[in-house]
Amino acid sequence: MQIHILETADLIGLEAAQACEQIIRDTIADKGSARIVLSTGASQFEFLQHFITMNIEWDKVEMFHLDEYIGLPEAHPASFRKYLKERFLQHVNVRQAYLVDGEGDPNEVLKQLNEEISKAPVDLALIGIGENTHIAFNDPPADFDEEQPYKIANLSDTCKAQQVGEGWFSSNDDVPKQAITMTVRQILKSRHIVSVVPNQTKANAIGNTIKREVDNHYPATILKTHANWKLFLDKKSSSQFYVWS
Repeated sequence: MQIHILETADLIGLEAAQACEQIIRDTIADKGSARIVLSTGASQFEFLQHFITMNIEWDKVEMFHLDEYIGLPEAHPASFRKYLKERFLQHVNVRQAYLVDGEGDPNEVLKQLNEEISKAPVDLALIGIGENTHIAFNDPPADFDEEQPYKIANLSDTCKAQQVGEGWFSSNDDVPKQAITMTVRQILKSRHIVSVVPNQTKANAIGNTIKREVDNHYPATILKTHANWKLFLDKKSSSQFYVWS
């Protein structure tokens, strides 16, 4: 685990984007192409603003989508497909983007995603950490042993509350009850994992992630077992374990 702490969300977004640029460039130089996974949410705004400006041969990159609500129209402001199209895909010309179709038949969507992602290793996964320490939509207590790359997840009340707090929905009742999500085991198969986690709302989750032993009641703790995990924090999100001088 490598922890990078800078003062602002913009600064960690830039440094994380530069770190990802180097990983992708090295991978393309070695293999001729790269496979990445992108997460969404308010915590990724600054990172993506910088990431799309990096000097990367995007036409040699395949992108996988981390998760999506079941039954939510793409036109809805909270749609993660809409998010990625507007903040990433319309700015860079990737070779292929595998988006999670939350409006399709869930079993068929799972079948297609699981087949595609199993064809080759993922080189880089951008994995956020939720306020309840979830990674993707693997809420506590998370299943660390699920073998399939993607699955259907039931969303917890704390997960729904985060989405409301970030302004994506008006109330918990408006948040879809289920989502298609990448599983913990699939996330951990990635060659590199980068987590960009700014803002005060994530301070408690980061404190638990850093201080606690690996525990499925705090799903992000499992990331500490990964050999190539980089965690980028700002002054606010690191406040429960790091004292600024």
